[in-house]
Amino acid sequence: MLQTITIDVINDKALDLLRDLEHLNLIRLREDTPSKTKNTRRNYKGAMTQQPVSEIESQIRELRDEWS
Repeated sequence: MLQTITIDVINDKALDLLRDLEHLNLIRLREDTPSKTKNTRRNYKGAMTQQPVSEIESQIRELRDEWS
């Protein structure tokens, strides 16, 4: 039976133990989890407020003037 779980590694020693278990073919470690990418949009939704185009253009002009 294959079961998938997500863990938060707090200490590098725990990661070493998990790698040892992987070498014994007891578990398989994956660096990237598909569920993380699915939730990214939800995590950042509403992080930026909607601004009028004229305000955005004004901010861009100010930034460009600082670099000139």
